[in-house]
Formats: sequence, structure tokens, C-alpha cells
Amino acid sequence: MTNLIPTPRFWRLVAAALGLTAVALAAAAAHAIADPKAALSVERAAIMQLIHAVLLVYLASLPGSWIRLARWATLLGLVLFCGGIYTKYFAEIVSAGALAPAGGVMLMLGWMLLGLSTFTKDN
Repeated sequence: MTNLIPTPRFWRLVAAALGLTAVALAAAAAHAIADPKAALSVERAAIMQLIHAVLLVYLASLPGSWIRLARWATLLGLVLFCGGIYTKYFAEIVSAGALAPAGGVMLMLGWMLLGLSTFTKDN
């Protein structure tokens, strides 16, 4: 049976893809979106994505069950927060923006789990 727990290599690859797409989406916000409000929202989402991609690189290097949860919370948070904003403005599905608050909570949870991991024995 294969190991279903993603390796640090997997998380670095995910982080690299997130970083790459964050830069591309920031460029799109600056050059391809005419509506200033939409451009600002996409730019902010891209910045959040880039920051959390760096966090995932760091989390990939750490052991422990709390860290494993922090990785998944961060990834889910990015999908919901940034994905909701990108979908709202690029696909013009306005209701997708409602995903952003849940994503923001998941991103905060990822940071909280990183902090809590310092108090556990397996880290």
C-alpha cells in the first residue's frame, strides 16, 4: 500500500505553483482588469496567495501532526479565499465571492496551528 501522506516535495511543488500563479494574477490585476475595485481585490488576493505560498514552503520543512493540519488548512484557505475572489472577478460569478470569508478563517487557522505546534511534543 502506498503512503497517502504528501511529502515535503509535494508541498514545495504546490507552493511553487501557488507562487507562480500569484505573480501571474497580480500582473493580470495590474494590466488586464479595467475596473479599479476588481483589480484591487484581485491584487490583494494575489498578495495573500504569495504570502501563504511562502508559508507552505516553510511548513513543508517541519514535522508533526499539527503542522500537517496547518498545511491543509492553509491550502484550503487559499482555494476558498483567493479562488473565490478570482472566480468572482474573472469568471464573473459574483456568488463565488462568498467563499472568501471561510477561506480567510482557514488561513487564520493555519497560522494558529503553526503557533500551537510549538507546544506539542511531536514538533
